[in-house]
Amino acid sequence: MNRKPLWQAYRLPREALIRWVPVLVIVLASLALGLGEDELRQWGRYEREALESGEWWRLITAHLVHLGWGHLWLNLAALVMLAVLFDTLMTAADWILASILCALSIDIGLYVLQPDVAWYVGLSGMLHGLMIVGAFALIRADARLGYVLLLGVGGKMIWEQLVGPLPFSESTSGGPVLVDAHLYGTIGGLLTQLVRMVQRRRLA
Repeated sequence: MNRKPLWQAYRLPREALIRWVPVLVIVLASLALGLGEDELRQWGRYEREALESGEWWRLITAHLVHLGWGHLWLNLAALVMLAVLFDTLMTAADWILASILCALSIDIGLYVLQPDVAWYVGLSGMLHGLMIVGAFALIRADARLGYVLLLGVGGKMIWEQLVGPLPFSESTSGGPVLVDAHLYGTIGGLLTQLVRMVQRRRLA
C-alpha cells in the first residue's frame, strides 16, 4: 500500500487555510479594535474632518470598528457565513481585491458624494460588495444560488434607496444605519467583478 507523503496528505487543508487568511485578518482586527471599545471606535471611525487633517488610517479602520459588540458579532457572523458559502470559489487574492475595492468605494463615495456624513463605522457595506463577488463566483460554477443572491442584494438596494433601512436593522445593529454605504460597497463588488473579468480575458 502506497502512502502519500505527509506534505501531500495536508495539502488541501493548507490551501483552505490560505483562502481563509484574509477573512481571519478582518475578524481578528475587528475583535482587537472592539476590545478598545469607545476609545478605539473614536480613533478608527470614518470621520471627514479627521481625514482632512491627514488621519488616513481611518479609510481602513472605519470598516473594522463597530457601534458595539452586538453590531460587531452580527457583521462577523455574516462574514464567516459568506466565507463558508464561497470557500472553494474565491481565492485569497479574490478576498483581498474585493475587500480593498469595496472599502475604497465606500470611502470615496462618502467623501465625494456625501459631505454631510460626519462619521461612519462597520463592516456591512463591505459585506454587500463581498456578496456580489461571491454571487458571480457561484454563477461561474453554474449554481443558481448566485442569481438569487444578486436579486436579493439588488432588491435590498432598491428598498433602502427608496424607503430606508430594513425594518429592525437599526435596533439590531444598535444605532443608525447608513444605507448609502451599502450601495457604495455593492458598487465596489461590481468593480471587483469587472477587474476579474478583464484579468481572465487577458489570461485566456
